[in-house]
Amino acid sequence: MSSSSPIGPVVDHLADLALWEAELAVGSVGAESAVADPLSVASPLLDRLRQVPDPRRLRGLRHPLLVILVLTACATLVVGNDSVTAIRQWAARTPQDVLHRIGARYNPLLRRYTVPSERTFRRVLAGLDGDALDTATCGYAADVVRGDAPSPVIAAGDDEPAEREQRRATLRAVTHPAPAGLLPAAAIDGKLLHGSRTPTGQVFLVAAVTHDRAVVLGQRQVPDKRGETAVIADLLAPLDVAGMMLTLDALHTTKKTARLITGPLKAHYTLILKGNQPLALQAAQRLLSGTDTEFIDSMDVTADRGHGRTERRTLRVAACNDTLFPGARQVFRLRRDTGGLDGVRTSKEIIHGIVSIGADQASPQHLNAYARGHWAVENRLHWTRDVTFHEDNSQLRTGTAPRAVASFRNLSLNTIRLAGRANIAHARRDLHDRTDTFAVYG
Repeated sequence: MSSSSPIGPVVDHLADLALWEAELAVGSVGAESAVADPLSVASPLLDRLRQVPDPRRLRGLRHPLLVILVLTACATLVVGNDSVTAIRQWAARTPQDVLHRIGARYNPLLRRYTVPSERTFRRVLAGLDGDALDTATCGYAADVVRGDAPSPVIAAGDDEPAEREQRRATLRAVTHPAPAGLLPAAAIDGKLLHGSRTPTGQVFLVAAVTHDRAVVLGQRQVPDKRGETAVIADLLAPLDVAGMMLTLDALHTTKKTARLITGPLKAHYTLILKGNQPLALQAAQRLLSGTDTEFIDSMDVTADRGHGRTERRTLRVAACNDTLFPGARQVFRLRRDTGGLDGVRTSKEIIHGIVSIGADQASPQHLNAYARGHWAVENRLHWTRDVTFHEDNSQLRTGTAPRAVASFRNLSLNTIRLAGRANIAHARRDLHDRTDTFAVYG
């Protein structure tokens, strides 16, 4: 066949005409039923995801970005979909009416709506704007918390008993109630994605997580752990943290961070004092030295039992002022004695910290709760993504794909917890039915 043969262009033109006719047919169906019109789908998550910019060029674009994002978000909710291959395999079996609603591409030759290929999923996830995606996914959770969007619902079996973690959470709320007057609090910490590889090294993500429900408020990527402090302003500035208690580890105990939190952010801090602030640490040790009898009126002792060990937490407090650290009002010493279920203490740890609110707003009981609540970022975010979502086993290495998939895992965690479920793995197993999965996000 000659290179100038008109057969090829004619075939392409006929295919375009067929596609145009199919789109007209779909439009006519949509006119009869507003529910079937992709533009009329009402979902708070879709409204957020529409704000994520498409990194692709318009030429040759077949599948809308929103379709790829929605399918990835829903697939990540389901157990087993911890890789791009699994996500695409799950999406390939999406019902036709759902694909029509979310605006999937209609293939006139196959006479059906189609799902993007695995290669398309990988290419799109690798080119996404990570900050925009985190803003969209975390913004959806914020909408639910504020009451601007309905809480997600995860269906469970009618005769299904409450699983163990759900029972433990209910029991703990009774046996270990939070002190009255506790401020809304968020923990800030970073996590390395061990399976990731980028031209500049591995992916390191810093997130802000609420203490009570472990909802991820925001996330940013940094070159390495030493870059955590530089991104705090970018992470917290878009968030509404005014009046909140922000808990951070010793890496963030800097005067710049303290001034940022108590100044422009109008929030409060609980910072850990270690060797990077030797003068402040020595001053705190002097203020808190003495016997327990001397601090009997400014001390709190709590005991805990579970997960194969016992723990006794003794916290004492002393007043201070700005001369010790910017915005400082109190310093504390926390001693943790841990051991086996037999009650024999086998290890001891002592840490010192500094707080930006006085005793009238934060008693020793409050500070003990803030210090313990900081571990939500480790136990309920980092550990869960590693163990339940197998994040450290991921082999995603290209572009922003590692961060993008981590953002969708954060979205899944937020969704499941906002639905009132305590055990993430248990909730993911309840979503094998695709109808239930898509119904979670409306």
